[in-house]
Amino acid sequence: MRTAIKAGGWPLAAALLCLLATAFPALAEVRERVEPYAISGRTGLELYLSIGEHGPKAGGGRAIAHTNFKLTWRRNYQRQGNGCTLVAARPKLVITYTLPKPSAPLPAETQRRWDIFVEGIRKHEEVHGAAIKDMVERIEQTTVGFSVPDDPDCRKIRKAIQKPLSEASQAQRKHSRDFDRVEMGKGGNIQQLILGLIGKP
Repeated sequence: MRTAIKAGGWPLAAALLCLLATAFPALAEVRERVEPYAISGRTGLELYLSIGEHGPKAGGGRAIAHTNFKLTWRRNYQRQGNGCTLVAARPKLVITYTLPKPSAPLPAETQRRWDIFVEGIRKHEEVHGAAIKDMVERIEQTTVGFSVPDDPDCRKIRKAIQKPLSEASQAQRKHSRDFDRVEMGKGGNIQQLILGLIGKP
């Protein structure tokens, strides 16, 4: 799954994950990595146009940046009496931030504008990374200890835990829409970053 900042027009829109970050379980295996993609240009406008041409695909267009994640679980189901309980769940999470990177040195003023722009985009994406971690913790909190009666072979429980997983996903989508309206709407943070890059007041 991924989140993305849409390129090429205002208001900007994309499907983003957004939940407030909280402390992540110490037992979780988490890896975060940056995957740059090359753009070209010597002015802020040229760089932004290059992003529109080479940015990752998202929602039928191109994105400035996006956050992908891969999540797998090691779950320990145990029979308890005639029922089954999920007694432990350890997530393995890999978060990949895809960010633009100029392919050649920039003029001093363009470099200054670029540094501000890409730092703002990076911070934006890191919010999504924190939100993904928060989602995983929420899943852990709502599924570990979950029990199903009359399930000695621990089969029913695997289907039953899909409900809290679905609820966590639905909550994320709602937070995503709320975040979009603030961060990516007209006059929002992303638009201001773009204006600063291309040199418009």
